[in-house]
Parts: sequence; C-alpha cells; structure tokens
Amino acid sequence: MDQGFNWLDTLVVVLYFVGITGYGLWLMRRVKTSDGFFRGERKFNKWVMIAQGFGAGTHSENFVAQTGASFQMGFAAIWYQWKNMVITPFYWLIAPWYRRSERTTVGEIVEDRYGRKMGLFYTVFAILFFIFAQGAMLKGAGKVISVATNNMISTDGVVYGMTAAFILYSFFGGLVSSAYATLIQGFMIIVLSIMLIPLGIGQVGGMEGMRQMLPGNFFNLFSPELGIGWFTIAMLALNGVIGITAQPHMVSMCATGRTERDGRIGQTYGSFVKRLVTIGWAFTGLIVAALVMQSGQNLSDPEMAFGYATRVLLFPGLTGLMVASILAANMSSASNFMVNSGALFTQNIYKEIVNRKPDDKELLWVGRISSLGLTLLGVLFALYVKSVLYAFLFVETIAAFMGIMVFGGIVWKRANRYGALAGALSSFILYYFLNYLDTGMLEIVYKWKPAPFGWAMLAGFVALIVVSLVTKPEEKAKTDRFFANMLRLSDEDRIRNGQKPLAAEMGHDLLLLDLPSWFTKERWKGFPKRYREDLAGFLYAWLFVGGLIFLAWAVLQIH
Repeated sequence: MDQGFNWLDTLVVVLYFVGITGYGLWLMRRVKTSDGFFRGERKFNKWVMIAQGFGAGTHSENFVAQTGASFQMGFAAIWYQWKNMVITPFYWLIAPWYRRSERTTVGEIVEDRYGRKMGLFYTVFAILFFIFAQGAMLKGAGKVISVATNNMISTDGVVYGMTAAFILYSFFGGLVSSAYATLIQGFMIIVLSIMLIPLGIGQVGGMEGMRQMLPGNFFNLFSPELGIGWFTIAMLALNGVIGITAQPHMVSMCATGRTERDGRIGQTYGSFVKRLVTIGWAFTGLIVAALVMQSGQNLSDPEMAFGYATRVLLFPGLTGLMVASILAANMSSASNFMVNSGALFTQNIYKEIVNRKPDDKELLWVGRISSLGLTLLGVLFALYVKSVLYAFLFVETIAAFMGIMVFGGIVWKRANRYGALAGALSSFILYYFLNYLDTGMLEIVYKWKPAPFGWAMLAGFVALIVVSLVTKPEEKAKTDRFFANMLRLSDEDRIRNGQKPLAAEMGHDLLLLDLPSWFTKERWKGFPKRYREDLAGFLYAWLFVGGLIFLAWAVLQIH
C-alpha cells in the first residue's frame, strides 16, 4: 500500500495534540497544592489507577523493541517484555508498601529506612533513572514515527515535538492532568497494539502463509536455541521483581488511589493489560518478518519493523491514528515521569539542602521548574541512544541493582545503610566489570545478557546481608517506627480518633514484610484471616498469568 503520510494523517495527529493538551490544561484547575501536583491528593479511583499502571508502564520503546525483537528472533522474544509476567502477582503484595509509608517519593521512604544520606544517594539514582527512561521512550517514538511517515519527520524532530506537548500540560496540571490524560491515552495504546494485525495477516496469506515463509522456531513460545530459555526468563523475572520496588514512580502508581485496594488493583491489573497487548506486539513482529520476506526487502534495523508495518499496511487517516497512538503511549509515561522527577528534586534535594521550611506555593513552583529541567536532560539522552531494546533493559537493570536496598530493607528488618550501600555498589561494579571483560569496551548501555546480571544480583544480595550483619544496626526506635507504619492500614475512611487500625485486624497484613519473622510463632497466628487480602489477590493474579500464557500458546497453534 505504502501511500505515505498525507494531509488526513496530519489532521488526525494535530487534532490529537490539540485535544489531549487542551484536556490536560483544563484539568490543571484542580491543582491548588503541592500534594495535588505530586500525588493528586490520593483521590484517584481504581479505573484511573489501572490506566496509570498500564499507561505509565507502557512506552513507545516497548512496542518498538518488542516488534523488532520478534521480527528478528520469533515470538519467543516476547519474554523480553513478559519478563515481569511471572512476577506481576507480587505487585499485589508490594503495592501497599508505598501508601503505608505516607511519603511523596521513594527517596523519602529510603531516608526513613536508612537515613538522610542514603535518601540523597537514592534520589541521585532516581533522577538519572527518569532521564534515561525518558530518553529511551522518546527515541523509541522517534524511530517508529520517522519510518511510519516515510521520513517526513526526522527521529529527532519527533523527540522535540512530543516533548513540547507533554511538558505543557504536565507543567501546570501535575499528576492530575497526567493521570486523567493517561486514561484516554490507554485506550489509544490498545488500538495501536491490534490495528496492524487484521490487515497484515491477510496480506501474508494468514497463519498458513506465515508458517511457509518463516522458520518453525519463530512460532515457539520458548526458544532456548535463540537464547530465550528458562535461565534467561528467570533472570529477566528477577530483574523485574526487584527492580520494580526501586522504580521512583512507584508512589504515584501505588499510593495515589482512594484506598490501598485501588492501588493494588491499579498496579497489578494495569500491568496485566500491558501483558495482554504485548501478545499483539509480538505477533506483529512475525507479520512484518513475513511481509519483508514476501517483498524481498530488507530492514537495516529490526527496530524499524513497527514503523515499516504502519507505513505499508494502513490507509490514510489510520496512519495518522497510529502515529497519534504512539504519541499517546509516550506522553502518558513521560508526563508521569516528569511529575515524579520534580517531586524527587523538590522533596529530597530542595527541602533537604536549599530550604528546609518552604511554603506550599514555593514547593509547587520548584516542582514544576525542576521537572521541566530534568525532562530536557532526558531529551539529550534520547539523542545518544542507538538501540531502544538495550536502553529499555538498561533502565530496568539499574533499577534492579538499586532494588536490592529497597526490597531488602522491607523484607529484612536487620538490613542497614552500610549493607544497602554495599549491595547496590557491588552489583553495579561487578555488572560493568563482567560486561567489560566480555566486550573489551566500557559503555553506559551494554547488550543485556542474563549471566552478568545474575552474578551481579547475587553479589549485591550477599553484600547486603554480610555487611549488614557485621556493622552497626540502624537505630531501633527509627526502624520500629518504620515497620510499625507498615503494620497499619492507611485507608482514610478506616481511621478512628486519629489512629490507623492494625492491618491484621482487617485482614490486610503483609506477607512480604520482614521475612525472617516467619520463623516465629507470632507471625503464624490467625494466618488465613490476617493475610486474607494478600492471599486472595495473589491467587487471582496467578490465574491471570496462567490465562495469558495459555492465550499466547493458543494463538501460536492456529493454522
């Protein structure tokens, strides 16, 4: 088809830009305080929380990288995105951590647990995380839109234009504008995930035609010969479950709902929506591989696959809708990250170093200005990135190394600041050392390999445990206060006489809190009743995991 990008497509994109930016700016009237800007005053319902969980966790580099990986390696490459599939049920268990902390940022949680200097250490990482993550997602959108428009717009041009749009409404509307705009953008992401399939499958002769053109292992759900076996999947899952705890936007994802359950539902089932649409991205990669083979063409970069399919399969108007949907995928995440980066700078740097007693108006404007400046640094990283897949895995890997101290500090009461620092640093150092030995080059972003990651994580946890045991514990009163907060339900409608109820009394005690205490009789008392919320939600989530894996397997059996 390849009809290029015409006036109708341009009109669709312009209408999207005007509509979503106007909607975001209209919502800014709700933002009157710094808490409204950073946390939406914790008033989002479960549907908005699901949209945040899906939209903020789904970026353009996800489907660009996934479609490109499946185009190159087959359907089994889905596990680069599905690495979090088998650990998504754990989101149900960890989501309450962030609400019960009663904090605005993960940096403040780290400070409560390990002290001010460690909070600052985490904050530096978190700001870099947002810079790298925004850069990767901006580059992903740039790549696919540039190819989809037949290079009418350069990759860097897309980066600049998209950044200007989401900055505008996020700067004024904060998390309120970001969250509600994400609700609309979430539907657009679902559209882009399935739009190419019916047109593409017909053009390549259906599943039978694809099977005749492509290698048989392209239709496997697991493919050890392509380097995507059980060990790789296990390491990717470890990357996900530890890394998610340290990702700096987790407070906005888990703690901004009206209740703890809204946060659990949003993070868990918003993530399941992403796992579902990933099947569409992986299948699209197979379609593009067949299209390219059928036409005798060649793609110099596998990550051009999604843009190529958009250009050759879609009609005028639909191409514009696809480009708008790609923009939606990016802007939903980037706006969330922008607000969170401003919160980190304001709460953990400005208040700690510049002015310890600012008024609320000052906090609001510091948050706005700092979020703007840090987002512009993300644009610079986007200009540096070459491989979107490797950049995506790099961002999640550095979060996993920092997750050693966040995850370790909640599941182990004896963890201290010295062990936390040793765990994070040793994992970083060993990871880069092993990759340097393997490649002979020192780089910021390496091709992700399971072995170096696995050894680095092992070294990090060993360092956390050993160093914590041989050094001075954290102050007992401070540690007890931190864990006492985790034992109380944070839902405001349950508070009586200013006192939060014990979570155990309401069936909301946390299974993953201080794991060594499971060796005491006290922890087992009233087990089914006190952990009712954790146990039921965890079980239901595993049923979703099984259902999605079965669905992917069933799709591959079609002839």
